[in-house]
Amino acid sequence: MEPPGAVASAVEDTERRLIALRDRIIRATIRPKDTLLRLINSELSFLRRISVSIPSSSPHSFNVGHLEAVAHVLQLPSITGVSRVCKSIPLSPSHSIYVDIVCSINGNPVWFIVSDRNPRHISWEGGPSEKNKGLKFKIEQVVDAASQAPVTLKPSSLVLFFSNGLDENICQKIKNEYESIDLEMDPFSYEEFELEHEWTNVVLGRSFTQARVIQIKVDQNCHETNEKNLSSSSMLESLIPCDKIDEFSDLNPGKSFWSLISGMKCWCCSLDDDTSPEVGLLKVSLGDVDAKLVNLDTTAMIAMVSGISNGGIERLLATPKSELIGRFKGNYEFVIAQVNSEIQSPIHSELSAVISRKRGIICQSVYSEFQELISMYGGPNEKIRAKCVLKLLKVVPDCPSTRLASLKTTRKLALKNKVVFGTGDYWYALTLTANIAFVRAVSQTGMSLCVFEHRPRALIGD
Repeated sequence: MEPPGAVASAVEDTERRLIALRDRIIRATIRPKDTLLRLINSELSFLRRISVSIPSSSPHSFNVGHLEAVAHVLQLPSITGVSRVCKSIPLSPSHSIYVDIVCSINGNPVWFIVSDRNPRHISWEGGPSEKNKGLKFKIEQVVDAASQAPVTLKPSSLVLFFSNGLDENICQKIKNEYESIDLEMDPFSYEEFELEHEWTNVVLGRSFTQARVIQIKVDQNCHETNEKNLSSSSMLESLIPCDKIDEFSDLNPGKSFWSLISGMKCWCCSLDDDTSPEVGLLKVSLGDVDAKLVNLDTTAMIAMVSGISNGGIERLLATPKSELIGRFKGNYEFVIAQVNSEIQSPIHSELSAVISRKRGIICQSVYSEFQELISMYGGPNEKIRAKCVLKLLKVVPDCPSTRLASLKTTRKLALKNKVVFGTGDYWYALTLTANIAFVRAVSQTGMSLCVFEHRPRALIGD
């Protein structure tokens, strides 16, 4: 039996950690937050109930460590496309499996299982108790469920995140049984800041320096093939040799635009170790450390070349309102909202951070749609920028991944969008888009999709 003072101190410390975690999640850009915040608030309610009558020993239902670990994983830079957090995945009308995080890593769908248990309390085979079946049984359960999951939810791998580490003997057993590999996650640190309730200099998260991350491949063929080649046969447009790219600066596409596209990798040459000696050939592997491709949809292309993004807002604001209403008609408010958004935060800076050091692709459908829109609504400068950016991208055939193509076509999950996003998914590429409605519709199916959402921009005839 623990002294009441010690128990009260443990309860107070746990409450403080939960409030710090809640504040950090609210301030963070991670999504979705609702489930995690609901679980934190539930724990806080439990603590406040028991604080009225302190028990004789510390309650064993504190989940703060597990919630901290889940939040930590969600904030890692390599984690994208989070579609589920701390929820069960329905495999059939009568069967589901609990997974801590459904997300993407380098364009590949994965399931995360997070454990905050003390390594000394984790056994491989388990014990005589029905509740303690051991780690082997739990892994078998999840791997089997992943293998049987419908194609829209099937992960390429299962990632086990042991926040407090794992005994080396058990790690070896997992490796022998499942040919697992240790996964190096991105380093991530938390800043200190002042909290309310007179708590100051509280570190908003554990360091997790002892964490052990293990990846188990589930199905080598669940996300098309392990390795794909983007060869010259799939290139529908000629490319500019990188040593002549500066010639296009004479077209004066704009300083901001030039800085943006100059940060992208050129398709014509071999850089680092990601290309073969053959010009224009990129090998995309399932286990790539860095995502090497970025897939642009039509909204992203327009955001890059729009006059709003390229210094045209001063001319717009200097134009009489009546003239602008006549030019943009029902889209006037939409365009002005984008102008104000650009003044507050230039979109090229936002996009540059995403596409830098990556090669760009667009599918044939986007290429055709973008060309049509530019010819109809683009001004002289916007057409120059369109010409420049198209020369730097590889146009690939429409080839939606099996899992995107398997989604039922609806008004929100339109076939056109399934082709565009599915082609990016097929190539394990991050898709840039302002089509938030489609991204949310996919997320509601439980599927993880590797996307970067940006603010919309319109062609203004600049």
